Amino acid sequence: MPEFSEPIDVDPTVAEANRRIVETIPPNSEDFEDAQRGLLALPSVPAIPARRQEDRTVWNFAAYDFLSDSEVSDAPPTVNASLWRQGLLTAQAGLFQVTSYEHGRIYQVRGYDLSNMTIIEGDSGIVVIDPLASYETAQWALKLYRDTTESQRPIVGIIYTHSHVDHFGGVRGLFHERDDVVDTDIPIIAPDGFLEHAVSENVYAGPAMARRSEYMYATKLHKNPYGQVGAGLGLTISTGEVTLIPPNVSIGGSGTAPVPRDQWSAKDVIPWRPGLYRQLIDGIRLIFQLTPGTEAPAEMNIYLPQGRALCAAENATHTLHNLLTLRGAQVRDAHAWSKYLTETIQTFGEHTDVEFASHHWPRWRTADNPTNIVDYLSIQRDVYAYLNDQSLRLINAGKTAIEIAEDLELPEALTAHWYTRGYYGSLSHDLKAVYQRYMGWFDGNPAHLWNLPPAKAGVHYVEAMGGVDAVVATAQQAYDRHEYRWTVELLNHVIFGHPADNASAKELQQKALTQLGYGAENGTWRNFFLTGADELAHGIERPANQEAGDLVLSMSLEQYFSTLARTVDGPTAAREQRDPIVLQWLVSGAEEETCTTTLRNGVLVYVPGKDRFAGTPQTVIKLSREALNGLMYGPTGFTNAFDAAVRDGVVQIPEGKQEYADTVFGYLTAPDPSFPIVAPAESDQ
Repeated sequence: MPEFSEPIDVDPTVAEANRRIVETIPPNSEDFEDAQRGLLALPSVPAIPARRQEDRTVWNFAAYDFLSDSEVSDAPPTVNASLWRQGLLTAQAGLFQVTSYEHGRIYQVRGYDLSNMTIIEGDSGIVVIDPLASYETAQWALKLYRDTTESQRPIVGIIYTHSHVDHFGGVRGLFHERDDVVDTDIPIIAPDGFLEHAVSENVYAGPAMARRSEYMYATKLHKNPYGQVGAGLGLTISTGEVTLIPPNVSIGGSGTAPVPRDQWSAKDVIPWRPGLYRQLIDGIRLIFQLTPGTEAPAEMNIYLPQGRALCAAENATHTLHNLLTLRGAQVRDAHAWSKYLTETIQTFGEHTDVEFASHHWPRWRTADNPTNIVDYLSIQRDVYAYLNDQSLRLINAGKTAIEIAEDLELPEALTAHWYTRGYYGSLSHDLKAVYQRYMGWFDGNPAHLWNLPPAKAGVHYVEAMGGVDAVVATAQQAYDRHEYRWTVELLNHVIFGHPADNASAKELQQKALTQLGYGAENGTWRNFFLTGADELAHGIERPANQEAGDLVLSMSLEQYFSTLARTVDGPTAAREQRDPIVLQWLVSGAEEETCTTTLRNGVLVYVPGKDRFAGTPQTVIKLSREALNGLMYGPTGFTNAFDAAVRDGVVQIPEGKQEYADTVFGYLTAPDPSFPIVAPAESDQ
């Protein structure tokens, strides 16, 4: 991607606002001390190459050298100084010792991905918590630990704190020395519901989320003061191979149960509380607190009584978090989030000397500040409760999501901390998320019940305002008054309504989005604004291939065929195919499974076993689960992959019956990994 030939100058008013923002919160040097505390080793390489394409980089330490040896006061005028401060902190990369205890030490590898990898030493081995997002970054993070400590302790357990990809995607990289042969006898622990949510979030709407993630993490922008300076929660997310080893221990699921009062041991230190779960791995006592519906649908905190250490997963980090992530996901429950943090405080607070998380740096109890950890968790709890409760108060007063987000502010007592600033989540979009959770997308005004789509609305708005030139002139006046939000709203109508006659609108829109990006304290808002500006200037770049074959391997048959169903061209299938097509599948593997799929009315219906109401199947398809997995993401498409598998004998289907399968598969469509966002699709032009 070419550089901007001339970076857009920052508006002096934006630059001044960027500088002054650090005056709104008292200085706090403890964060920088804590972010460096326990540093044992720096990264040994400038970048991490892709596993299968060594000429491609999946993580680049050197790209953020512009943040090295910098101070908050050195923030350039094109970057909000508060976000610059967060970038300085999240750029601290290396192996860190969090604490020591009777069995050994607890370490974290930070700055190797968006998330942290935690390593706990046991009697003879190590337990790994959250092995990053990619095979490659996990491999190199573990290598840093082994090289620095000269330890070859085997991995005796793996824990996924929750169902987001940056907390499990690198797991096979931990076993790279074994050619991916994984000893599944070791416990692989996750909260109940983990696998269902991990697969559904990353597959069902995966292509759309991946596209929006390019905006959220600004993956195509250069790392510099005019471009990407981080994402608030970390620098960015790695772009390597996503893997998954399914958990074999489900906390709260089948085979685990809360520890009853009469079995609670004094060795566990903390008082008994209903709903706590306990595991012993290699001499390490682990206590789990399930926190479903908080930062992820399946999530849990972990307490290590021997080390008086609390892993808060992603429920407490050094930023206001997302109640609805901008890449897209299910809306999170702010009330549940605050409730579980209250439980965390009451259960572990007075028994915790160090708190660490899946992102950012730890916090320690000190003699000078014995309530440091409890205060931190309590303030975060209060923030999510305030967002939930005050949004509902205003909803019941008739306010809409936009009005609530525009007017409601956090009390001074909650904003007087760096860790409540909106570096990743923001007050604005979190308040809108609470509204969406309780009320949905509709604000109740019938004028908003049946809005025109952007292209049609753009035509009418531009016509009503006197044509393209008049709208661009009005937008230029708004830009000159530093009203960038109004500028981009005006120009959006021109760009979508008049795609063939908008060069001047795109140029001005690029400038306005850039100013909004320069001024954003929120890392993901900056990334969205600047990526939009860049795509207006340079067009859309095709994304790098990020393999995720393990997610397909981990699907149930129902999830597999549900994924296929979401690619059916329903209108065409319903119009062309009047009679249902029933296919029976016999899938061999560890266990032989039978299922039935029926294409009817533009819908692909899945039924386990035989569908008693679908009628006699037109054909029966026999294949292995391995062969079925290979069909989904074949480079030539599902239909061609199926045809080739039949010719090769991998798939068995009665002679003369393949036409039924081919008809069904002919309605499957491929997602567009590069769909347009800031301008209309070519088909709309």
